[in-house]
Amino acid sequence: MSKTILLVDDEDDARAIATLALEMQTDWTILQARSGHQAIEMVMAQTPDVILLDMMMPEMDGPTTLKELKAIPQIVSIPVIFVTAKTKPLAQDNINPEEVAAVIAKPFRPLELASQIRTALGW
Repeated sequence: MSKTILLVDDEDDARAIATLALEMQTDWTILQARSGHQAIEMVMAQTPDVILLDMMMPEMDGPTTLKELKAIPQIVSIPVIFVTAKTKPLAQDNINPEEVAAVIAKPFRPLELASQIRTALGW
């Protein structure tokens, strides 16, 4: 069954690499957003099965985006996976670990990304 993934990252190269890797290995539909604001607009129009969210973005960072997303009733149940170069625990960013399905370290290995997502979500 095909899934829809929303990839949120302000870095064009990171989005391009992740999208290419996922398209090569899956039949998933990959949506892209370059900011937290754009991600919120996109999920209101098309509900993804999972959101891959960069932690560090200008204007609206990952934790702020997560908070905004979880405040929207029709989106609250969508799993979120953080993709980040940060190594500190989520609690240090005032993130409830129960609101995050997984954390994938950057730089990620493109050919392992799909299996990391599947493992995190039990797909």
